[in-house]
Parts: sequence; structure tokens; C-alpha cells
Amino acid sequence: MTNTLDANVVAPPDLPVVTDRAAKRVSQILAKEASGAMLRVAVKGGGCSGFQYAFEIETQKADDDHVIEKDGVQVLVDPVSVDFLKGARIDFVDDLIGQSFKIDNPNATASCGCGTSFTV
Repeated sequence: MTNTLDANVVAPPDLPVVTDRAAKRVSQILAKEASGAMLRVAVKGGGCSGFQYAFEIETQKADDDHVIEKDGVQVLVDPVSVDFLKGARIDFVDDLIGQSFKIDNPNATASCGCGTSFTV
């Protein structure tokens, strides 16, 4: 069974999906890093709503990491964060207020104005 959020983005139901725009931006970022670099997306305690998203560049994958592969890039998600990100969509936006990764998370019951902090 797959989870389809738009025509070009498919992932197993327990992993978030990465859009084409996000994969392209991740590829651009990782091109400047060491060979084998990957993006880690995690959920951590903190922020004004209780949880916040964290984005880090990694060169090592943990044994229990989930790997999302999209257009030649790898995005890592740890097992705890996967539970918070089920059904989420990782996108990259470029609008009037700037460029950023944006996570549309159906598990979030509330979020703050900055869009990086949320409540479940």
C-alpha cells in the first residue's frame, strides 16, 4: 500500500513524502557537502508549541533510520520522529518571506505562526 499526496510524490504509509521541489533543493544543498551526505529531518521537543522540526546534514546513517529516497537524494528520519511525521509532506517553498523547507503535517493539531513549531 502506498500513500499518494500528489501525482508525483509516493511513499510508504509510515514515512513522510518528499516533493520534487524539496528533493531538488536538498540535492543543491548536499552538492556542497562531503560525498555521501544526507539530510536528516527530525522532530524534537521545544519551540513555542511543544515540538519543532530539525533539519541537519549527516554523513552516517543509524541502523534504525528510515530512508526516503527521491531523485537521487536520501532523507533520513529516526524511528521516534516517524511516528510524528506519518502522512506528512516535506516541501520547499520560495515566497515573499523567504525560502524554507515546509512540513505539512496532518498529525499537528496546532502550530505557531513561524510554521516550525507544532502540537500533537
